[in-house]
Amino acid sequence: MRHFLFALGLLVMTAAINTRAEAQNYPWCAQYSYRDGATCGFTTFQQCMATISGIGGFCELNNLYVPAHSTPKSGRRP
Repeated sequence: MRHFLFALGLLVMTAAINTRAEAQNYPWCAQYSYRDGATCGFTTFQQCMATISGIGGFCELNNLYVPAHSTPKSGRRP
């Protein structure tokens, strides 16, 4: 039984390691006054400003942001 649980644990860990990570794609970044890097995780300017209020910093557009492709609608019009 112990061997089975050990093998199962190894399988779960291996599956967790091999999962594919994708970069997050958000248009606004918060540049904090006490850090060198920016946190780009905001969909609106207001979200970014609310995050930095009281702690300092500024918000800027993410120059690596690529909007998601929308799926085209059917060619027929009503």
